[in-house]
Amino acid sequence: MHAHQYLLAPEAACRLAALDIGTNSIRLIVAEPLRDGGYRVLDDERASTRLGRSLAATGRLDPQAVVDSLAALRRMQQIATGFQVQRLRAIGTCALREAADGLEFCRRVQEELGLAIEIISSQQEARLAFLSVSRAFDIEGKNVAVADIGGGSTELVLAAGTVIEDVYETPLGAVRLAEMFGSGAELSASGYERMVRYIDAELASRTRGTLLVPHLLIGCGGTFTSLADMLAAQHGRAGMPVRGFEVRRAELRHLLDRLRKLSSRARRSFPGLSPERADIIVPGLAVIDRLLERFRLNRLQVHDGGVRDGLLLTMIDELTGTVPARLDREAAAERFARQCGADVVHSRHVGRLAGEIVAQLAPLGEFTHADRKLVELAALLQDTGYLIDYEQHHKHSYHLIINSRLPGFEPRELELVANIARYHRGARPKRKHENYRRLSKPDRKRVKRLAAILRLAGGLDRSNTQQVEGVRTEVAGEVIRLHVLAACEPELDLWAARRRARPFEKAFKRRLEIEWEPHPPKQEGT
Repeated sequence: MHAHQYLLAPEAACRLAALDIGTNSIRLIVAEPLRDGGYRVLDDERASTRLGRSLAATGRLDPQAVVDSLAALRRMQQIATGFQVQRLRAIGTCALREAADGLEFCRRVQEELGLAIEIISSQQEARLAFLSVSRAFDIEGKNVAVADIGGGSTELVLAAGTVIEDVYETPLGAVRLAEMFGSGAELSASGYERMVRYIDAELASRTRGTLLVPHLLIGCGGTFTSLADMLAAQHGRAGMPVRGFEVRRAELRHLLDRLRKLSSRARRSFPGLSPERADIIVPGLAVIDRLLERFRLNRLQVHDGGVRDGLLLTMIDELTGTVPARLDREAAAERFARQCGADVVHSRHVGRLAGEIVAQLAPLGEFTHADRKLVELAALLQDTGYLIDYEQHHKHSYHLIINSRLPGFEPRELELVANIARYHRGARPKRKHENYRRLSKPDRKRVKRLAAILRLAGGLDRSNTQQVEGVRTEVAGEVIRLHVLAACEPELDLWAARRRARPFEKAFKRRLEIEWEPHPPKQEGT
């Protein structure tokens, strides 16, 4: 049945299922969409098959775990069929991404069960977890870190409100760490210290250069929900809902120290902890503790949703048409700029001036119409970083644009727009900057020139009054003359543009002269 057919069906008749095939467990959720964009759970099944067991050592899926996983998937498929599910979507995460025989497993599932598995990237996995959090928590106006701890990896999202700044993947899965450093009785004090040093090194290297300072950590996955269950049990509140459960770091560290000293057998009977997690809970909690240390946080909140919930919400959005397949690019960019608090009137004016300069210098700069659109979009989005911090807003703008996933844009286009916006102020493009270095040589030249033009155009509206009507450029040998068209002499704008001339001169290897050219003001309606 096609998506548009769902819209014709009664709400109660539309049933969806989401299957998450992870390193530690396989989980199924069957649900009915509700009119408010949420859903009613009909069934929630879990099987701890440890598909990623020994993956770190062998690079392949564990043979017995494959057999167990196939049996679990067959059982869950039968459950979905029993509920007359109209659409089932199955995703595979870290274990299937990394295993040499991950695709072979997917082919076997397809052949034996007729079930297609989509292996998603760590970026997709992180975004699904973040979508789940953004629908469940009020994070507007807050800088948050969202962590999804799985068996094979931990995905981390840093966001300002609902706008993602950065997404990081780390190999810090609870199962992986338990296999690397031991668990239970075999995790000695020295082994624990080695594990902590490893976690710290991975977090430091993979989140190096991050500028956003989170105020809160929100955690998804079984490690976080187990943490909430254990603390609730200690306070005589066993069985209470864990969504929004708040944990102070001191509580976490006290619990972690206590669990480390228990034998494997004692840990399996610890109040609030599932016996299936007894051997991986210490590595999982250690990741949480080091995340709090990395970002200097003293508290966290637990989310009982995550990747599966995000997947189901995505299916519902597609079903109801909440998220159209393709939006007008410019309209989407403007909505994003407004969402980030940018001054769209100023940004549009700067973009128009920059576009005029690009068009007039096309023969000299080997520019195309596409380059004009790039610089205009970069101007529109250049100040999105204000959402996070003024002083470094150009750097934040780069990350926000890269992670915006604006509809209608290819990844390379967003990379170019983000780089042009990144260099509209501050340091000029340098090869030592990773974001600039990874561009191709032609794209580095394009970014260098377009960013210099954008920087210059920004100076032409330094007063934020839009009194510069337009520009006229002429090339005379080794000199480019920029005639600034305005009814009255725009002293502040001329001063600011001249201060920004040097990057332009270096990019075009010509001297730049800027002068005011009196120009009658535009008539209303013309």
